[in-house]
Amino acid sequence: MSMLLDIIFIMLTMMGAFFLVFLLMFLFAMMLAPIELSLSKIVWGKPKTTVPAQPARGSFKEFSKKTNR
Repeated sequence: MSMLLDIIFIMLTMMGAFFLVFLLMFLFAMMLAPIELSLSKIVWGKPKTTVPAQPARGSFKEFSKKTNR
């Protein structure tokens, strides 16, 4: 009977340790959530840079005229 109680005690201790680590990781993530939110606002709140307009491209005939003198 003593061996069965030892096995149950070890099993409950390991399960308790697992859930304790899970709880600590969850609380750590909740503690860092405001920091992540503020960093996200900084990154995504930047004003968008405008892409310069591409110059109009000429046709192949115009290119041939420029290169064939």
